[in-house]
Amino acid sequence: MNHTPGPAVATLPAATAERRPAGRPSPARRLTAVAVCCALVAVLVLTSLAVGAQTVPLARVWQVVWHDDGSPDAIIVWQLRVPRTALAVVVGAALALAGVVMQAITRNPLAEPGVVGVNSGASFAVVVAIAAFHVTDVSGYIWFAFAGAVLAALAVYSLTARASARGQHTRLVLAGTALSASLGACTGILTMFDTDTFDSYRFWVVGALQDRGTQVLTAVVPFAAAGALIALALGPSLNALALGEETGAALGLRVPWVRAAGFASIMLLCGASTAAAGPIAFVGLVVPHVLRLLLGPDLRRLLAYSVPGGAALLLVSDVVGRVVARPGELEVGIVTAFAGAPALLWLVVRHAGVRG
Repeated sequence: MNHTPGPAVATLPAATAERRPAGRPSPARRLTAVAVCCALVAVLVLTSLAVGAQTVPLARVWQVVWHDDGSPDAIIVWQLRVPRTALAVVVGAALALAGVVMQAITRNPLAEPGVVGVNSGASFAVVVAIAAFHVTDVSGYIWFAFAGAVLAALAVYSLTARASARGQHTRLVLAGTALSASLGACTGILTMFDTDTFDSYRFWVVGALQDRGTQVLTAVVPFAAAGALIALALGPSLNALALGEETGAALGLRVPWVRAAGFASIMLLCGASTAAAGPIAFVGLVVPHVLRLLLGPDLRRLLAYSVPGGAALLLVSDVVGRVVARPGELEVGIVTAFAGAPALLWLVVRHAGVRG
């Protein structure tokens, strides 16, 4: 009896049938990438603890981190630089996460958390706190700034919820820009006629990490952590939303709920970071684009890697600000603006070229 050979596919090696889909990294590569990101942030954290008006050698930093001996170096590291460095990590990660979510739910690659009125709302609330309630301490600003940021974002969302549900995402940006302009004018009027308010306000508005202390850090961490958990949990849903609202709905996605949850995460992340450090621009714009070039469009990966990416960018900016103007320093918001403005110009030109 002649033996008839089976189908050709049966003779393929098992490795071919189990080949990983193209573009999907193996678990080993993912673990390696995570380890590299964590190592990079750890190196930048040590650098931030060492560099400043008075440089502390890295070996000495490592020593006092594990044993606070009460020396001048230990006081510098623990009382001045540890809270500042931790705040840079939290604020950078929060702004980068918010940027990824913002670009995903608006489907606008140039969207940035500030376009929803968060910065202007927080700024106006801080001015009111100073002028009307005579609040002069950063720990007092923080609650006013957070409330202003959240209320401004809620106002923009409530005005554009129906338009966003119909896919008209441009209205969200326009409403945020209009609200920002209005609140900016009100802020300018208050500071113009009250020089004492302006003197207190101008340091906060440039975006800074110094002189914040552990009290500010502990106040904002719960809100930032809640926003981060919501954003990271939305990864699969945002991937489905990226296929289009109709396709996402066909896959069982509850589009209005996803948008509302994404906006809630943006409010928590941006409100906490802006309240703690003041308006810091471009982190939420630059980090998502850099990660998209390196990792591709998968929003689960972008959300996960934006945490160390945003922390690294803000740590680098803070260290640069301490080095370039010794013995003084540049606030971190100024450094990110210098770095982010050319990046924004390049992105605008690049997207215009792609569309053309």
